[in-house]
Amino acid sequence: MNSLLKYLGVFILLIGVAVLAVPTITGALSNAMLIAGLALIVVGYLAHIFLNKKVE
Repeated sequence: MNSLLKYLGVFILLIGVAVLAVPTITGALSNAMLIAGLALIVVGYLAHIFLNKKVE
């Protein structure tokens, strides 16, 4: 379980990239999707840092 928790931040980052990529490919860009993708990337980045410090 700890090994999955250690990579939770990376999974959130990848979901954020997918949220940004799908509207870009389809051509339906909206500010809400861009903000959601950015928020997921920032949260994933911070989760990766904090969870790697907590989980050994």
